[in-house]
Amino acid sequence: MGAPCDDVVVIEKGKNPGEPFVITINCPDKTGLSCDICRVILEFGLFISKADVSTDGRWCYIVLWVVPRSSSLILRWSNIKNRLQSISPSCSPSFYFNQPSTHSMSPVVYLLKFFCLDQNGLLHDVTHVLSELELSIQRVKVTTTPDGRVLDLFFITDNMELLHTKTRQDETLEQLHSVLGESCISCELQLAGPEYECHQGISSLSPVVAEELFRTELSDKEIRSQALSPDMTILKKASVTIDNSLSPAHTLLQIHSADHKGLLYDILRTLKDYNIQIAYGRFSPNTKGHRDLDLFIQQKDGKKIVDPEKQSALCSRLKVEMLHPLRVIIANRGPDTELLVANPVELSGKGRPLVFYDVTLALKSLGICIFSAEIGRHLTSDREWEVYSFLLDENCKFQLSNMVARSQIVDRVRRTLMGW
Repeated sequence: MGAPCDDVVVIEKGKNPGEPFVITINCPDKTGLSCDICRVILEFGLFISKADVSTDGRWCYIVLWVVPRSSSLILRWSNIKNRLQSISPSCSPSFYFNQPSTHSMSPVVYLLKFFCLDQNGLLHDVTHVLSELELSIQRVKVTTTPDGRVLDLFFITDNMELLHTKTRQDETLEQLHSVLGESCISCELQLAGPEYECHQGISSLSPVVAEELFRTELSDKEIRSQALSPDMTILKKASVTIDNSLSPAHTLLQIHSADHKGLLYDILRTLKDYNIQIAYGRFSPNTKGHRDLDLFIQQKDGKKIVDPEKQSALCSRLKVEMLHPLRVIIANRGPDTELLVANPVELSGKGRPLVFYDVTLALKSLGICIFSAEIGRHLTSDREWEVYSFLLDENCKFQLSNMVARSQIVDRVRRTLMGW
């Protein structure tokens, strides 16, 4: 029947202070499993220093060396282990009976609604609490009233699947009250109703802005801003090559790229969407700011990738995802200044985690208040995107109509998202 659940995921602490934790996962294989694992690692704020993956198509063995991205990060390793076990096929009884996993079902969505006095960095402080509680933000609608009060609607899901219990609800409200303090006027938590469906899209996205946001190449504005961010120039040197001469059964995919937060996830989610199966992979440690990744892969039918058009399409998509994993622009919305961030969504319906957290952190560090914010989905011709919209308060140290100031804001947001 396979390995017991306790043996599926093993986490070992480094022998010396500062050494990485070693996470070993030993379970039946499925297409995209490595991507799902990397997404959980990213969600908990961990950085993968190196990784090894091997599988015979039925059983896989994955070893990850991970370190916290921040020394102040509170890590609950038992929760990390439980999350990793939950996505491992051997821990799902349905795996043995060839039944759909309950984990593929849509999670229950809750509405967190609070009304309070506005204060600098409020949105990030609330997001930080939700992140520590392992509550994922699905949609957001934030509105500031003329008298300086804020009405926030957070549509959230519970990664621990306990939010239906009074204990978990009380803990959530207590943590929020501790952050909001006396500025809190009211705070409620309930099951989301029909209003959740009403907040699915981004109504403010005009065709002109959408074209700039979702283009595959860097816009002229972004090219000009590279003087502010030399890292963007380094990113453009990424290389992807395919070799069919070294293995009779597998295609060797070799990737060389500048390192950034979520790099391995960005690569693996692309392969998952292409239904590519990984037989063996090695993610090498950072060398002078760059990473090398060697993957022996097959198509879903078990064959090598020999079609030149398929090879070209895969390499091109991987380069785009490494160079441009998240889109960040500033646009005008009438008299207001709008920051837009686009996050690609996997075919499974999931996007990169903690994007809202990183953007609100960047804006807080810049001293920019958020007048209103929302999260929605947007469909382009070839994929779905999660779009984050922020109307920025003009009362800050930046002249928001100035192009240099706008480039500085975009640069800080992008660097925070990329972990630089």
